[in-house]
Amino acid sequence: MSDVFPVNDYGPLMPGLIMAAVAVVHVFLAQFAVGGGMLLCYMQWLAMTGQNPHARTFVKGYFKVVVLVSFVLGALTGVGIWFTAIQISPATIGAMVENFHWLWATEWLFFCLEIVSGYCFYRYQSRLTDRDALTLLIIYAIASWVSLFIINGILSWQLTPGNWLVTHSLADGFFNPSFWPSLFFRTIVSLTLASLAACVVINVMRGLDRDAKTLLINRVSMLLVPMIVMPLLGFWFLAVMPADSRSWVLGGSPAMMLFLNISIGASLAIGAYALFGLVLQRLYINGATASLLLLLAFGATAGGEFVREGARKPFSVRHVLYSNAIRPEEVATLREKGCLSNDSYPLRYASTYPNDQVRTGGRVFRRQCQVCHTVQGTNGLVELTGSWDLNQMRLNVAKLQHTKPFMPPFAGTARELESLVQFINWSGSDRPLEWPASNSSEILAEIEKWIQEAGTKPGDFEQNRKRLKEDVPEKPVAL
Repeated sequence: MSDVFPVNDYGPLMPGLIMAAVAVVHVFLAQFAVGGGMLLCYMQWLAMTGQNPHARTFVKGYFKVVVLVSFVLGALTGVGIWFTAIQISPATIGAMVENFHWLWATEWLFFCLEIVSGYCFYRYQSRLTDRDALTLLIIYAIASWVSLFIINGILSWQLTPGNWLVTHSLADGFFNPSFWPSLFFRTIVSLTLASLAACVVINVMRGLDRDAKTLLINRVSMLLVPMIVMPLLGFWFLAVMPADSRSWVLGGSPAMMLFLNISIGASLAIGAYALFGLVLQRLYINGATASLLLLLAFGATAGGEFVREGARKPFSVRHVLYSNAIRPEEVATLREKGCLSNDSYPLRYASTYPNDQVRTGGRVFRRQCQVCHTVQGTNGLVELTGSWDLNQMRLNVAKLQHTKPFMPPFAGTARELESLVQFINWSGSDRPLEWPASNSSEILAEIEKWIQEAGTKPGDFEQNRKRLKEDVPEKPVAL
C-alpha cells in the first residue's frame, strides 16, 4: 500500500480552501507575468518603429511592475503552493514529481532564464540599444511562456491522463486530451491580464496627458482581441473532459456550476467592454474602471481554477489517485485490513476523546475526509450530515460513491465506518467527556452488507443507471 501522510489541521478552514487561496493568487500573478512579457515585446517594437512616442516610457514603467509583482509576489506564492501542497496532499505532488520530474527540472531552467533575462533588462535597460532591449524582452517572454507550456501539460494530465493510463509514456501524459485547449485558453488569459494591468499602470504614469494615455490604452487593448475565441476554447475543453466531470460542471455539482457561471459572466463583461469600448470605439478608460475590470478578471480566474480542480472529483489524478490520497486499487485491501493499518501517526489531543472508538473515528476522518472537509466549519461533516439519523449516516457513508458520485468510495472496515459515524455524532453533540461505545454485531453486519453492495469502484451516473436497470424486474409480456 502507498505511504500515508496526515493532513495538516487548519481548524474551521478546510485544507483545500487554504491551498486554493494560495494557488489562485499565484496563477493570477504567473499568467500576468507571461502576458506581460508579450506585451512588453509589442510595446518595445512600437517604440523602435516610432509608432507610439510614449511606448518607451511605458516599457520602463510597466516592467518595474512586472518585476515587483511577478518576481517577488509570484515567487513567494509559488513557494507557498509547494509548502501548502505537501501539508495537504503530498501523495498528489509525489505522483506529479514521480512521473514528470524531468519536465519539472526543465521548467525550473526556463524559470531561471526568465529571472536572469528580466533582471538584466531591469538593471541595464538604460544602457541597451533598442535591438538588444527587444532581444532580452523576447527571451523573457519565451522563457515565461515555456514555463506555462510545461506546467499546463502536467496540470491537465491530472484531469485527462488519456493514453498515459495504458502506456505510461511521458509524451502521452503530457500531450493529453485537454492539453491544447487549456494551453490556448491560458495564453489568452495571460494576454488579457497583462492588458488590463497595463491600463491601470498607464493611469498612474506621471508626465502624460489624457491624449497620450488614450493612445497607449488603445495600443495595449489590442491584446484583448483574442478573447473573442475564448468561448470556442471553453466548449473544446468541455468536450474533451470525461463525461462525469462534465456533468459536475453542468449541473451535477451546484458549487462547480456556480463558479463556472461566475467565470463566464466576468469574462463576458470584460470581453464586451474591451471589444466595443476599447477596441472598436477606442475609448479612454480611467484607473477606477481599469481596476474594476482587473478585479473581475481575478474573479474569473478564481472561478476557472475552482472548476478545473473540482472537475477531477473524486480523483486528484484521474483513475490514479483519489482526492484523499488513496489509490483505487487499494480500496478492496483497506476494506479487509482497515484504512488505519498503515497509518502510524498518533492523533492530536487524543486524551480529550471519550473512548477508543471515537479516537479511531478521528483517525479515520483524518485519513479519508480531512483533505476536503472539516469536522465543524467550512464544508464540515457535522453540518453536512446534520439532518441524517445514525442509520442513514451509516448507509450514506457505506455507499458514499453513490450517495455523492464525486466522493471516493469508503475504504475501510465496518468497524472503522461505525467509529467515524460515532466521531461525527460526538463532535456534533459538543464533544461530551463521556460517550457510549457502539459495538452491536447487528449494526456492523448491516454496515458490512452495505459496503459490499456499494462495490469498490467510483460511482458515476452511468454506473448508477445500469444498477437501477438490473434491480428493476422485467415486466411480464402480455399475451
